[in-house]
Amino acid sequence: MVKNNLLALLIMCMCAEFNLAVAADKPESAVAGKPELAVANKPESAVASKPEIYRLHQGDTLEISVWKENDLQKPAVVLPDGSITFPLAGRLEVVGLSTTEAEQLIAAKLKTYLPDPTVSVVISGIAGNTAYVLGKVIHPGSIVINGPLSVLQAISTAGGFDKFADEGGIKVIRENSNHQSLLSVNYKNIISGKDMSTNIQLKANDTIVVP
Repeated sequence: MVKNNLLALLIMCMCAEFNLAVAADKPESAVAGKPELAVANKPESAVASKPEIYRLHQGDTLEISVWKENDLQKPAVVLPDGSITFPLAGRLEVVGLSTTEAEQLIAAKLKTYLPDPTVSVVISGIAGNTAYVLGKVIHPGSIVINGPLSVLQAISTAGGFDKFADEGGIKVIRENSNHQSLLSVNYKNIISGKDMSTNIQLKANDTIVVP
């Protein structure tokens, strides 16, 4: 009888030690009866790049009107010197301005004659937003930039290269405020997908030269 009691006590002690060992291996949440929570990494939020505000160029056509002033509604073309003329406001430098800035400029000039002018400027033609492709392409000439336009897209619009084109010597001439800069284009890297950094987004008055 005593032996049986001792044997039972020994088995109980062994079971207790085993339970303690298993509990020590479990995470705290599992011991407490709580399910483990998987922490998912939040993906980085993609920042949507906003398109650049359109700036007026020489050759752009505008429709300008003043609210409740029928005599102050007229079209205007941005001249080569970057200016327009408008009744009462006279000559105005608008090249490089957004339509909102042009509205504010015209309204400021009209305040001499009108108490609180509300001016609207609408772009009806963007002939001034033009790039050029010159040299050994099938159809050299000008291209109106209606939206984002890369070097590769412009060359495609010009019909592609002729058989004598030097694909390794393509350049983009860019006009800045006081000078011109020369940008290199690595055509082989672009078409191979190796490096797209020289597939430049064109701006007004850029000139692609294909030797």
